[in-house]
Amino acid sequence: MNLVFELWMPSNNSSNGRWTGDAGYYARVRNFRSKKALIRANEILEKKYFMYSFGDGWVARIDVYEASNNKSRQVRKKSNGFCGYDWMIDSIVKNLKIEPMASE
Repeated sequence: MNLVFELWMPSNNSSNGRWTGDAGYYARVRNFRSKKALIRANEILEKKYFMYSFGDGWVARIDVYEASNNKSRQVRKKSNGFCGYDWMIDSIVKNLKIEPMASE
């Protein structure tokens, strides 16, 4: 099963009210193959989206949906990366919510 994670910044505190990445498309595709991974993928799909507040007026939203192999290729080709927020996907897969990264 392929899941697409799409990144949005629906709220921010910038002076003009816009995120510099507004015009871009930011997405990642993750594959879930094992029985345990498929169970997790279905749990993620039940939630549909995840929100994370940075505490300074900025809020990230990650929408998640299942995609065919063809759609997954299109997403990978169209995406401008994930702006360094891959840790959010890792947290969703691990915890079913976005938690801040532990400082190392």
